[in-house]
Amino acid sequence: MKLMRVGAVGAEKPAILAADGTIRDLSAHVSDIAGAAISPEGLKKIAAIDTATLPVLSADQRIGACVAGTGKFICIGLNYSDHAAESGMAVPPEPVIFMKATSAICGPNDNVLIPRGSEKTDWEVELAVVIGKTAKYVSEADALDYVAGYAVAHDVSERAFQTERSGQWTKGKSCDTFGPTGPWLVTKDEVADSQNLNMWLKVNGEQMQNGSSATMVYGVKFLVSYLSQFMSLHPGDIISTGTPPGVGMGMKPPRYLRDGDVVELGIEGLGTQKQTFKADA
Repeated sequence: MKLMRVGAVGAEKPAILAADGTIRDLSAHVSDIAGAAISPEGLKKIAAIDTATLPVLSADQRIGACVAGTGKFICIGLNYSDHAAESGMAVPPEPVIFMKATSAICGPNDNVLIPRGSEKTDWEVELAVVIGKTAKYVSEADALDYVAGYAVAHDVSERAFQTERSGQWTKGKSCDTFGPTGPWLVTKDEVADSQNLNMWLKVNGEQMQNGSSATMVYGVKFLVSYLSQFMSLHPGDIISTGTPPGVGMGMKPPRYLRDGDVVELGIEGLGTQKQTFKADA
């Protein structure tokens, strides 16, 4: 299933992308794409609905972030061997974990705001894992039992804030609108192999990233198990699993985003995003 949320900011309706390409309203069945609705039991109930009986929503409506109620937006740094190399950094002996503020989450096609004082706003296409039920001390073998599905995430980053201002990475990752997520939460039954998905990103039509989740250092199963040893993962939590090479920071000379730039990105089977970058007032 491809679950989504459509409508104005703060007033999104839960929806499903039907087989005929129409967007169908799930409001009569679930209050949102969140919590119990994305548990294994909740997803079974949604799967049993005849989408032909659901009201059609306008395809012109804004698409919101594909999951609501996210308590934690956990990111994994330097998790692609080829990206670590372009960054001039060693592959870490354990996953690098940092948090992105949930206030950064926005719709996949919303404008992204370049924060005041920014000179190094950068792009990163990432595979997002959405948790469907509480995970604590889970084994790698059982890890996917706790995953609701996958989505495209754009881990927008301000590199000067991230690496030149002292302290941890969070402040360079958490600016408002720095977490476009969606368009869909694609349930795991529709993703044959999360470790073999093509990923790409373009800036103003120019290809910048063209990679695959196959080059992840630490895969989805490992990450869910690993994180659950340190903190409980709850329904709606997002794990953004790292980016392949081709980010602006790694170019010679480095290249960063400016007001008016348009970024398009996508992951095989998970949909696409398109954002215009705007200087924040």
